[in-house]
Amino acid sequence: MDLFEAIRTRTSYRGAYKSDPVPREHLDAIMAAGCAAPSGCNKQTTSFIAVDDPALLTELKDIVMPRIGDTAPAWILVLTRPIVAYRDRCFNVQDYSAAIQNMLLAIVALGYESCWYEGHVTDEDDLGGQLARRLGVPEDYRLVCVLPVGTAAEPVKRVRKKAIEQRVSYNGFEEKANRQ
Repeated sequence: MDLFEAIRTRTSYRGAYKSDPVPREHLDAIMAAGCAAPSGCNKQTTSFIAVDDPALLTELKDIVMPRIGDTAPAWILVLTRPIVAYRDRCFNVQDYSAAIQNMLLAIVALGYESCWYEGHVTDEDDLGGQLARRLGVPEDYRLVCVLPVGTAAEPVKRVRKKAIEQRVSYNGFEEKANRQ
């Protein structure tokens, strides 16, 4: 799939997945796309864990309530470490955001669907911490995102984006009519 087509067609998929396994070479390619993302001062604060073992995946899915990606045959979990880049500046949020976007595009390019689950994972109930502890993640890492990966079992619903003319200006900000 062409890069611009992947960008245009990527959407957050929250439906059921087919049970077909995701080949390891595809999971490797997706995580390689995440590793290729830009990183503030090249600190490379983001790491990933792919889970495709059905028994382990069931254990992890049982931790997360309400359920997410419940029928996905694989998950990619995103980890971060707040490493100071210079002075007191840390860019780990930007690092993992760029990595997740790269992986979401790779997921679509390979014919799969996913959804960026972060808020649900990092809420006060510390589901990310529970998942991390089950996976033996060291305490200086924080699990911040779950990306279910698989083939959609339901029609993919694409959201309607605002027209580009409503969101884009040149050489300065220009208020657009009908901004919502």
